[in-house]
Amino acid sequence: MNIVIAGAGEVGGHAAEVLSGDNHNVTVIDIHAGRLDALKDELDLRTLTGHCTHLNVLQDAGVANADLFVAATQVDEINLLSAFMAKECGAKKTIVRVHHTANFSLRRTDYASRLGIDEFLCPEHLTSLAIARMLRNPGSIALEEFGRGKLLMQRFPVDDGAPAAGKKLIDLALPENARVATVESGDSASIASAATVVAGGDFVTLIGKDVKFDQARKLFSKGKEKRQVIVIMGETSTAVWLGRALRSRVFSVRLFVNNRARAEELAEKLPHVTILEGDPTDVEVFLDEHIEKADAFIAVAQDDEHNVLACGQAKALGVKSAIAVVQRAKYLHLFEHVGIDQAFSPRVVAVNAIQHLIDVGRVRTLASIADGVASVYEVHPSSRCNVLEHELRNIDLPAQTMIAALHRGEDVFVPGADDKIMIDDRLLVIGPIGINKSLEKIFVTS
Repeated sequence: MNIVIAGAGEVGGHAAEVLSGDNHNVTVIDIHAGRLDALKDELDLRTLTGHCTHLNVLQDAGVANADLFVAATQVDEINLLSAFMAKECGAKKTIVRVHHTANFSLRRTDYASRLGIDEFLCPEHLTSLAIARMLRNPGSIALEEFGRGKLLMQRFPVDDGAPAAGKKLIDLALPENARVATVESGDSASIASAATVVAGGDFVTLIGKDVKFDQARKLFSKGKEKRQVIVIMGETSTAVWLGRALRSRVFSVRLFVNNRARAEELAEKLPHVTILEGDPTDVEVFLDEHIEKADAFIAVAQDDEHNVLACGQAKALGVKSAIAVVQRAKYLHLFEHVGIDQAFSPRVVAVNAIQHLIDVGRVRTLASIADGVASVYEVHPSSRCNVLEHELRNIDLPAQTMIAALHRGEDVFVPGADDKIMIDDRLLVIGPIGINKSLEKIFVTS
């Protein structure tokens, strides 16, 4: 593919490194010649010094013949304008990196339709989803790129005496937007069917929409689930997204900020989060607020050094888990020395999402579940396949295969037998390993 990237910063530079390594023809535009020289010294790509909103610069970069234009500067408005201009010049697909919450929230209603932008990426949003997923279940499966964070998939044990124990799945009152994908019992595992019986001690993989997931999980748990106490440090957009992602009865969230005006603003945006003005790295504040009892301390401030040091202190003072968000990769080597349990890099999650978006295959394997018994596939039906507008009950799928979710426009849902597949839908399919060709025959070439 011919790819043009605007911006050679953390996200753009890392995207250039990864995509050029995937044998794409990459051109990078930036106003800072020094950044471009550093890339050219390390990578096989073309660079162009200039402003990405200048028409002559975009033309020199070859956007007319670009399969993909990625706008990844630090300024949302520059990204939006340059992507619009690139599309007008002939770029086939545009991906825009946005930072501000308001721009990302309005991506469909305002900018995408009017500027012809194909995809929006917010690294802070994606990072918050990854952290929330890990807190819910360290073994959970990443489906953010498929469901924009609205779909969850987790594996967990069935408690003895739980409402589901000893019952067939067909007899469970699962919410309409939840489904059991696999059941593991002892040394055996299988893809779930309506007749599958769930027993105490089994492990189930549950897939469902975020708003109903906790309700569905209660069927497999005995008694009340212990709330996790989460402490967040920072007043960044990542903190806002993370606060929203942790809106659940299973989390008790406190957010520390240093600015009173910002604290008042966040209190309005996040009514379910306790907003505290103060610095949790101050030992007196730490002890007064009993942060040592927290299940997780998450540092999402703007300054990488502050995040790393805060997590190290929190861990040393007794917090169970310390999680840091860092922008610059040069700090990765510090984590194990200061006791940080997990680190997240927005640039890495953003580039992973870009790779996902440029994968042109209509059938992709996303993950393996239940110790290799089943795979999770993403399927994008072609306009010529014979199953469009067919009810799911009438589609002849491979044995032990289910359509677990549909992504249609901005909506993600677990479909019923009467739902139909429409053009531009994306499907999440769970089935035996290695059925890619069978799925292609049904959804692509039929």
